[in-house]
Amino acid sequence: MSDSNYLDKLPVAPLKLLSLDGSLPLATKVNKLIVDARQSLVHEYKSSLSLYGYDVDNYLVHSLTPRFSSGESKGLLYETIRGSDVYIIADIFNHSIQYQLNKHENMTSPDDQFQDLKRLIDACNGKARRINVIIPSLYEGRQNIRTHLESLDCATALNELVNMGVKNIITFDAHDPRVENAIPIVGFDNFFTSYQFIQALLANEKGLSLDNDHLMIISPTENGMSRAIFYANILGVDVGMFYGRNDYSNLDQEGNPAVIHEYLGANVEGKSVFIIDDMIDSGEGILKIVKELKKRNASKIYIAATFGLFTKGYDTFDEFFENGFINRIYTTNLTYCSPELLNKPYYVNVDISRYLALIIHTINHDKSVEGILNSVTRIQDIVAEYKENNKLS
Repeated sequence: MSDSNYLDKLPVAPLKLLSLDGSLPLATKVNKLIVDARQSLVHEYKSSLSLYGYDVDNYLVHSLTPRFSSGESKGLLYETIRGSDVYIIADIFNHSIQYQLNKHENMTSPDDQFQDLKRLIDACNGKARRINVIIPSLYEGRQNIRTHLESLDCATALNELVNMGVKNIITFDAHDPRVENAIPIVGFDNFFTSYQFIQALLANEKGLSLDNDHLMIISPTENGMSRAIFYANILGVDVGMFYGRNDYSNLDQEGNPAVIHEYLGANVEGKSVFIIDDMIDSGEGILKIVKELKKRNASKIYIAATFGLFTKGYDTFDEFFENGFINRIYTTNLTYCSPELLNKPYYVNVDISRYLALIIHTINHDKSVEGILNSVTRIQDIVAEYKENNKLS
């Protein structure tokens, strides 16, 4: 982050960071990284960076969305953001934030947190030079296409943000990035966590053979196939895919057919498999796929998902680990991870804060993010280094 490539463009405006309560740990780490990087830049290129608000000790604005006893809320800023380039970080899936409603403790839902995000935007409007929103996991990102008489929640939400004056929307590993077509006149950047996941895999799995005879990439759905193909191409290994087939001879109580997971791809017998997905929700679907892979005699199974929600708890994952079905699960800190999850022996939390700090730093300078989006060379370098180290050992 701290190099002279940023000196040819001044920042759009002084940088300010805001965060919903649920995103504060991530925002605090990002703030510290940007402070350190910019102080290093100023120290090295002081004559070129004598800008008001560039070299400061803190970019994180004290903000709150306090609630009344009725459950209503408001957005509140405790310092000025006038003329600033504002970045609001919103982890709308954080289920650890509670509020009182009629003397009862309520968990804030994604709907509540999206409303809180809009409240902070509203508090900034008319004062900020530019408002950018970082929603790591898009609100209603899975409700992005219409197949019946149903709502188009993600497109509607994005349009709400645009209509409120948001100029850039930043997200990660969108379930379907084509949803950006709903807001064609504003910035929409979908960043990928491929480099961070491969880096974490290679740091934690010693002696892994990165070749076609010993490793495969698996997509748990047809929707995630392009993501899996990227991993497979860059590692030089085969790719496999599961797709859901409805079994109308086996209906549940509500008349819905059972879903059978069919596999397409090369033989997984004796191979380590790396399952790549955007989200673990309840985990039921991905665990069914783990069972299918074990039936096919897969050797070791690693799971990577950008967002780990684990909405039905960890008991089944614990059981799969104890029975040798799962070797490791990787998710990021872009969404809330409970202390219980962080202490699981099979779990690795992949830190994305440095990546996010670089993204904010670059966009604030109004620089192209193409170099950040394209991680191929960096991945190839760490893969080559891993292979060389394994060869030496």
